[in-house]
Amino acid sequence: MPDRRQIALFAVRYGLFIALILWIIAMSLVSDRFFTWLNFLNVARQAAPVIIIAVGMTFVIATAGIDLSVGSLVALVSVLTAGLLALGWPVALVIPLALLVGLVAGAVNGFFVQLGLPAFVVTLAGLTYLRGLAFVYSDGYATPVTDEVLIWLGRGRIGELHVPIILAAMVAVAGWFVLDKTRFGLHVLAVGGREDAARVMGIKTRRIKVIVYAITGALAALGAIVITARLANGSPNAGIMLELDVIAATVLGGTSLFGGAATIAGTVAGALFLNFVRNGLNLMGVNPFWVQVATGLILLLAVLVNVLANRRVEEWARLSGKDDDAD
Repeated sequence: MPDRRQIALFAVRYGLFIALILWIIAMSLVSDRFFTWLNFLNVARQAAPVIIIAVGMTFVIATAGIDLSVGSLVALVSVLTAGLLALGWPVALVIPLALLVGLVAGAVNGFFVQLGLPAFVVTLAGLTYLRGLAFVYSDGYATPVTDEVLIWLGRGRIGELHVPIILAAMVAVAGWFVLDKTRFGLHVLAVGGREDAARVMGIKTRRIKVIVYAITGALAALGAIVITARLANGSPNAGIMLELDVIAATVLGGTSLFGGAATIAGTVAGALFLNFVRNGLNLMGVNPFWVQVATGLILLLAVLVNVLANRRVEEWARLSGKDDDAD
């Protein structure tokens, strides 16, 4: 018979997937429009930008960091992309430049974090000045996008699947491979687990931090391109509160806020869970403001579970150490 530790670990590892399945079953019984292929595709398309950015956030939080600036970076890349296209720049040049802007903005965050500044403060500053730059560049106005290639990235399809879903899947698979199958991923987890020990082992912890923030910035830029393409305009208001969705998806998925433990599959499930909750409540006719309240409560619950699980693991580790010493 499994003991309490096994049950607790099972709940932490697979609880979100169980909750997602139960929610889908419950909503399928409540609304006949929920359990349809069209609705599932719609939810996945809505979740795609969150998944793309949350993959990067998984790496950042795995190092015991945080990035609050991703929503504002989405706005800056959105207005830059739309503005440059409106000036007649070719899309083949605009997209790489937009990704480069995201990469550099993320690397700037990482540079200050590796100096020892708190990631919360550094990226909170980024949240402010990046949004400000977006308003300065656009003068507060949205710019329409008419380029068919870019719009295809947000609205196009390959077969029955929307392009954003395919992009999100590709990013998730790449993120899973890097985190679970490469030395870099191992080093990321080591930095988040015990940074001092990682440094003693010869891991270049400062470089790791700069790289993970740069990756997150580049993925935020990719998410911005998808959002801009889907809405067919670049707006300085794009990505407002998006950082909370990204962090919620990552934490819901089981990535520890204290670093050292992360899972890309969990992050994807977390993003889908958030969007399925919103979708189900919307189909039930719930007031959109209450949907926002529900999202906030889910984030609070996710953080609570994350903290409690981390404390319990630490307690078990201490008890195991004492048992080993006694032997």
